[in-house]
Amino acid sequence: MSEPVKGPASYFPSIEKKYGRPVEEWKELIRSSPLTKHMELVGWLKTEHGIGHGHANALVKHTLSEE
Repeated sequence: MSEPVKGPASYFPSIEKKYGRPVEEWKELIRSSPLTKHMELVGWLKTEHGIGHGHANALVKHTLSEE
């Protein structure tokens, strides 16, 4: 049996279901944003795209950790 997904990626299935876009699309939006600071990006996702704080935080954290 495989280990359960932990950390920010554990939110990905519910993010895709709730907001109707694949996680890769959200990550691409984050990468293309002129904003660079974690909380700026979280706030932007919340206000411009209606994403909840926890989901926005998970997307930003995971995306920024890849760079």
